[in-house]
This record gives sequence, structure tokens and C-alpha cells, in this order.
Amino acid sequence: MSEAPYSREPRPYAFDPVSEPEYFHGVLSRRFVAFLLDAVIVSVPIAMAGLVIFVFGFLTLGLGWFLFSLVGPTSVVWALIYAGLTLGGRQSATLGMRAMGVEMRQLDGAPMTPTLAVVSVVLFWVATSVFTPLVAIVALFNGRKRLLHDFIIGTVVVNNEARILELSRYR
Repeated sequence: MSEAPYSREPRPYAFDPVSEPEYFHGVLSRRFVAFLLDAVIVSVPIAMAGLVIFVFGFLTLGLGWFLFSLVGPTSVVWALIYAGLTLGGRQSATLGMRAMGVEMRQLDGAPMTPTLAVVSVVLFWVATSVFTPLVAIVALFNGRKRLLHDFIIGTVVVNNEARILELSRYR
């Protein structure tokens, strides 16, 4: 394991899958489960808003149902805010990623920024819409388990330090 993968010194690649395999052990499956957890976390407030609008529509004799037209745009804004605050936050991980013990970093080991986090999410959804199977298949053929949008913006998902310590105890 390298001495300081998260140091502030710029390096072209902070995470080497050959010399530091513990950073990538189980990352793909954990990333998938984290995505599902995050989808639930983002969807619950939207579903609750939909329920409130539905009831409000009955109370206003149908006029409140026009608020359903705001659910789509608000959902996009909410998802981007969630990504910017969590993935672009101090831990460089969404709540689902934290639960699964992974985090997203820039290739040089630097933490994510809120802007880069939002760009990552937007590129993920665009790439998924256009290249559906390629987004996931690409990760099977590279050592760092990077998805298509990770290559574009120069990021990598790795196990966090707590998970690496846990993995090293079993070796």
C-alpha cells in the first residue's frame, strides 16, 4: 500500500490496481448496491411530495394537481443537489457509497468537488441513456473498475480507508 494516496501532492495516478489491489477489491458490486441505496434515498422525498400533491389536489378540487408538472424538474434539481452536497462533500461519497464503504476520488487522489460531482452524475445519466450496456461493461475490462463517465472526467471509485483496514486484517 502506498504511503499517502490522499496527499495533496499531485500525482498522475494515486491508486494502482497492481500494487494496491485492496483499493479495488469488491468495488463494482459495492458501487452497484450504493447506486440502489442512493436511488431510494433520492426517490423517497419525491414520492412523498407526490403524495402531498395528490392529497392537496383533492382538497383544492383538482387545482392542486397542476403542481405535478413541477415534480419532474424538481426531481432533477433535488438529485443534483444531493450529489453535489454528498459526493462533492468532505467524504467524497454519497450516503449509499458511505454505507458500502466506497468513495469517489480524482485520479490523483484529490477529493471530489461539488461541481465535479454534479458533472459526474450528469455524465452518468447521459452515458446510461446513450450507451446503456457500455457504461457497465467498460468497468469489467480495466484494472481500476472505472465506468465510462469516470474515464471522461478522470475519477475513480475506491474502497475507503476503513474498508481497506478491514480487508487488510483478513489477509
